[in-house]
This record gives sequence, C-alpha cells and structure tokens, in this order.
Amino acid sequence: MSKLLLKVFGMIEMLSIDLSNCCSKGCPFCYNSSNSAGQTVWRTDEVIGFLKDCISNGVKAVSLGGGEPFEYNGIFQVIEAIYPLCYLSVTSNGVPLEDKAIWNKLIEIKPDKIHLTIHNPNDESEVQRVFNRLDRIKEIGIKPGINLLVASDKISSSKVTYKMALEHLSSEQIILVPQRYSSTPTPKQLSEITGGRPFQSPSCLLKCKVPLNFVSISWDKKVNYCSFAGGKEPLSSLDYMGLFTALTKVDFIPCN
Repeated sequence: MSKLLLKVFGMIEMLSIDLSNCCSKGCPFCYNSSNSAGQTVWRTDEVIGFLKDCISNGVKAVSLGGGEPFEYNGIFQVIEAIYPLCYLSVTSNGVPLEDKAIWNKLIEIKPDKIHLTIHNPNDESEVQRVFNRLDRIKEIGIKPGINLLVASDKISSSKVTYKMALEHLSSEQIILVPQRYSSTPTPKQLSEITGGRPFQSPSCLLKCKVPLNFVSISWDKKVNYCSFAGGKEPLSSLDYMGLFTALTKVDFIPCN
C-alpha cells in the first residue's frame, strides 16, 4: 500500500449511510430515487457491524439517512448500538415521527441530533408540521436542525421559510440544500434567502471537489465521497477495509 493510500486510510472521520431507498413521500427530485416500494438490502446486524468497525478505525461522526431512516425496521437498534461510540445524527422528513409508537421509541432511544428536511417551502402544512415537530425534538433533549431544500423557482417561499426557521433555531442549525439535477439555484439566490447574511450550505456550493475526511455509503452498499456523485463502487467487504478498498476504485463524477 502506498504512503498516500496509507494517509487516506486514516483520514475518514465522517460517514453517512443510507439505510434503504424506501420512503413513503417518494419525492420526484430525490437523489436516491426513494419511493414507497423502495428496497432495503442492509440487514440491521450488517449496519451495526460495519459502523462499529469504521468507528474503531477513526470515524468520529455517523449520519443515518435514506430513504426515510425512521421507516427502516432496525433504526432504533442501530441508534442504540452506535450512539455510545460516536456522534450520531439522523436526517429525516419527520413524517414517521407523527406516529405515536415511533415517537415514544425515540424518547427512549435517542441520537445526538436530528435534521428534519423541508422539501417544499410552498407547502404551508409541511412547513408547519416540521416546525411543530422540531420544537418537540428540542423538548426531549435531542439537538435539532433543518435542511431546507431550495429550488431556483421557490426562492421567495424559501426566504419566508428561512425567516420562520430563525424563530426556532440559530442560523448554524439551518442548512440550505441546493436542489440538484433540476431547478438548481445559484449561490447568489441562496444568499438572497438570508438577506445576504452568512448561512450554512454544503461545501460544494461554490466548487465541486472531493472531500478528504467524508464518505457516503448508499442504500445498495456502494461508496463515493458524495451522495450525489456518480461513479460509486460496491463495498468489497462490510468493514472499514472494504470501504477503503472501494474508495481506491471510485471514479468521482460530479453531479453537475
């Protein structure tokens, strides 16, 4: 193994994993093509074993996504197993948390942080649902956050929603996520949403480049440095070495 590869081997500190591509919302713009009939190929024991091995090799933060992670049958087993070992966050549309049984389970078994996503700032019912649930997440002791998906044709409503979000959170807890593949906003349009004030957004907003300490694992057990990028490679084994080996073969293809 070359000195360069050995260096990269120990640099992965943050990892996101999509537990499935099953999501009842089935948004047409989803990068994961998630839908209500989506597939689940990760067994719960596989997720836990894989993440534990990655953490033992230097990963410090894990983000669980999907699909909709709270529609994954083993979500609470994963949270319970991984929470004591590293910083653990979950990105959700929040809809399953309206179910009393799931909510009560979350009160019992908590991650460090939950980011709720607002997909459509034009939909007042969705926006209000997210803010209501966000306040309840704070009440049970979980750090909250919002991912506001921004499309170029929804700048005005995004601006209104961002202003409302500031009544619940600080700007550091709100991430403006540019919609990809269609209706992608410019950096200037994102700045308009905040009135020119500093904001949080993915690091690729200005320039697409391969991160050195972050990787993404997709629902079908493939790897790349970004969830949106093409050129994913399958895991050669369900452990850190399998992750690293796949990364050495990745052909990073920017989403734009």
